[in-house]
Amino acid sequence: MAEEPGDGPTAGEPGRAGVRLAVDVGEARVGVAASDPDALVATPVMTLRRDPRRGSDLRMLTRIAADRGAAAVYVGLPLSLSGEETESTRKAREYAAAAAGRFAAAGLGTTVHLVDERLSTVSAAQKMRDSGVASRDQREAIDQAAAVEILTQALEIRAAQGVEPGAPVDASGG
Repeated sequence: MAEEPGDGPTAGEPGRAGVRLAVDVGEARVGVAASDPDALVATPVMTLRRDPRRGSDLRMLTRIAADRGAAAVYVGLPLSLSGEETESTRKAREYAAAAAGRFAAAGLGTTVHLVDERLSTVSAAQKMRDSGVASRDQREAIDQAAAVEILTQALEIRAAQGVEPGAPVDASGG
């Protein structure tokens, strides 16, 4: 009998490997990154156009999570440098709750975690400049690069501490 995505030993259990995704939620776009099945390396996947009215971005994220059998999704939480919540923080929380709800409705065992993403976009932009990508050419890839930054940090914390980083989000928005 074949396992369903998110079932079995990788379904969000901290001590086990499995694909992890990260998303960088922006006003217009959502960057997506994924790990390998051993949760060691983060790579860019795609940039989704934000679609708050029809939810096509959340449908595509759910499909990516199902297709890859994702055990967990880390949603970047853009706190201010002082650690305060902002309007962007509220929108990221809403997106994480909506994603958790979609995953549950689809029968996925994928967990959602909010992780601190302060400076992920700044760091991604700097790395892109350092690799020779001009600022004007970064727009298409910056959201994916920021998601890679979020995922890399989460994977490092997970490897060092043996637990899923961030605050878990339940399907009811908690």
